[in-house]
Parts: sequence; structure tokens; C-alpha cells
Amino acid sequence: MDRTLSIVKPDGVKKNVIGEVISKFEKNGLRVSALKMLHLSKEEAKSFYLVHKERPFYNSLTEFMSEGPVVVMVLSGGNAISKVREIMGSTNPKDAAPGTIRAAFASDIERNIVHGSDSLQSAAYEIPFFFSALEIM
Repeated sequence: MDRTLSIVKPDGVKKNVIGEVISKFEKNGLRVSALKMLHLSKEEAKSFYLVHKERPFYNSLTEFMSEGPVVVMVLSGGNAISKVREIMGSTNPKDAAPGTIRAAFASDIERNIVHGSDSLQSAAYEIPFFFSALEIM
């Protein structure tokens, strides 16, 4: 059983689609093992997305991620990382398959409703960024 991190980004919280996002994960066999809502500071967003520091979108991404509350969750299940990425859809909602979270709710490539770990290494960094071992069921 794999674990991965997913985040309902500020646009998803603002659009009030938290439940719909979680439902899509659960209906596809994933279990929520930890969940919380918080508001990232700009510095916390920069630290979380440090891997993208040299990318041209780093500043706008971290500004966006700190503009409002987010919902962070640990999802568990077989092939959780690839399953979450499939359910989310392509980063650019214009390329996202019908029925995916981003096709349904995202407005553009940056305001794309959800984040999901892209590898075991990313999940190993991202999960403890938000959750202690005691918080994960």
C-alpha cells in the first residue's frame, strides 16, 4: 500500500469543491489517512515548492499557494501516486481527460485545483512536511 500527498489548492477551497475532490479519490479506491485545513505563509509555500525554485513560475505559484486556505491530505492505496495523478488529470486543464478533477474544476495551468506527489521521493518529502507520524492513520 502506497501513500501520497494531495492538496486542494486555494482555488479549490474558494470554489467549495473540497468534498467533490475527496469523493473522486475515495470512489477510485483511495483512503484518506490524514486530513487538515491550513493557510500556508509565503515562506512555507516557498519551502514546500523548493524543488521548483529555479522555474519561472516559482514566485507566482508560491504567491498563489499562500493566498488562502488549503486542504492537505494523505491518501493511501495500491499505486496511490499514479492513481492520484490519473484522477487529477493533466496539469493544464485544457489537456485533462474528461472526468478528471482538473477537467471539471480548474481554470488554468496554475490554478488547477489540486496538487499530488509525483513520485515516491516527492511523497517522502511532502507527507512529513504537513503531518507527523502520529497524525497518519
